[in-house]
Amino acid sequence: MNTFDHQKYRPFPVLAKTDRRWPSQQITKAPIWCAVDLRDGNQALIEPMSVKQKQRMWALLVKLGFKEIEIGFPSASQEDFDFCRWLIEENQIPEDVTIQVLVQARDALIERTYEALRGAKKAIVHVYNSTSPVQRDKVFNLDKQGIIDIAQKGAAKVASEANKQPATKFRFQYSPESFSSTEIEFAIDVCNAVIGVWKPTPENPCIINLPATVECASPNVFADQVEAFCDQVNQRDSLIVSLHTHNDRGCAIAAAELGLMAGADRIEGTLMGNGERTGNMDNVTMAMNLYSQGIDPKLDLSNADEITRVVSECTQIATHPRHPWLGELVYTAFSGSHQDAIKKCLGQQQEGAPWDVAYLPIDPKDLGRDYQSVIRVNSQSGKGGVAYILEQDFGLQLPRWMQIEASRLVQSHAEKNKSEVSSQEIWNIIQTTFMGGQNVSKLKAYQVDKNDTLERVSATISDGEQVHDINGQGDGTLAAFCDALSIQTGMPLEITHYDQHALSEGSDASAVAYVQLKANGTRYCGIAKDHDVLSANVNAILVCIQQAKRAAQSAV
Repeated sequence: MNTFDHQKYRPFPVLAKTDRRWPSQQITKAPIWCAVDLRDGNQALIEPMSVKQKQRMWALLVKLGFKEIEIGFPSASQEDFDFCRWLIEENQIPEDVTIQVLVQARDALIERTYEALRGAKKAIVHVYNSTSPVQRDKVFNLDKQGIIDIAQKGAAKVASEANKQPATKFRFQYSPESFSSTEIEFAIDVCNAVIGVWKPTPENPCIINLPATVECASPNVFADQVEAFCDQVNQRDSLIVSLHTHNDRGCAIAAAELGLMAGADRIEGTLMGNGERTGNMDNVTMAMNLYSQGIDPKLDLSNADEITRVVSECTQIATHPRHPWLGELVYTAFSGSHQDAIKKCLGQQQEGAPWDVAYLPIDPKDLGRDYQSVIRVNSQSGKGGVAYILEQDFGLQLPRWMQIEASRLVQSHAEKNKSEVSSQEIWNIIQTTFMGGQNVSKLKAYQVDKNDTLERVSATISDGEQVHDINGQGDGTLAAFCDALSIQTGMPLEITHYDQHALSEGSDASAVAYVQLKANGTRYCGIAKDHDVLSANVNAILVCIQQAKRAAQSAV
């Protein structure tokens, strides 16, 4: 028997719906956003976030403009409980931000959840239970009424515990887990039972969240389910209908967008789509989709490098170079015909006119990026396989983002000289451009002091003639060095990429670092070798600063 056997699967049943209206609707405004990176995203990680990583993620979500943030499952995890307490006790929650916590519909867990929330000014308590046939029959061994009883009892407990803390403004949220796999009539029955307990009003609505816990049908089927739910559920004017889609079929964003067209008000998702299995709905991609249509997404995504860096460092998941909107290769054209079309369009793009450039659906500068045209070189081209040669002959393993910069320089050299580029010529180009010269400053000594939230550095740098003492602080050692160097140079500095690796035995240095730094709004790349990995990174930053100084002098 063939192990790849499609016959063991059944097509998902579609709704017999002849009155669908969503296909003719258009999204005209941003939804209510809820970020679930610290709960759904965190529980999906091989190594859950540390306290410091949670704090960084929280700070980023607040900075981007999320007003509702699900911070964890405090009844199931002491770390989540403690993080909730830190947010409340250390006054980390802005006045316009509401924290949300998840809890199963079980009395003891609900009580523990309210312990975690004591003293909060406002909070959303999100209670759920499973409703799909496979969960009812094979996991809980309950009939439909048994599932409704769990939901009603949980809703009543959530409401009664809230009454014990009158100083906190609570809102309630219910999720019929696996909504998209539940018979629509039963999903509506369960939610109506919960609504009957909470008795929401238009002035004080509750949130009904409809999860595609496992995406099992095409997005149009999910939109039919959402529209049918919105049409038939009780007290629709007293509800905020929320969606929480997963990406098992690769359609989480499409399902969420069609769900908004079908009548939903709110979206739950994560930055860059991290989540169980293939991931959650990607808030960044959906927000940028709206932005590209002239709709204010109500989120500030203008610093793509910061978003990808923080998410990558907190989740330990690298951003794919082709990730929609934020991938490092998204605004790079390798095709000659694409390059030509983009160049011609950019030459005609008028200031203040609607954006209209071939192959670039948005202006990369809106995200802090630049358009790059790159001609690929390889080992058979006669112009060098730059990355291959640098690794084989000189031990440098250029990260992808630096391969692009190096290839462009080598290609330019080859075209200018109309000749092949030797291994030594490639090395000379790399040394001259990215590794500085005689006058580049070097790190001589440093000290790093760490606490729970900040790292402080004191260091000495020298350019061979002068010695400077610098001091700074940041949420990481390199950020602290950037702060110190920014103070010393007077230039705003921000690391956009960095990488490092050990060198082979026999080298006079043990590590090499690669840094891309934004100084005065322009990107510069530096490479440095050193016996100490941190020193290598800092010296690469100093190479970038040297380039920025030269550029400033040339502009005068």
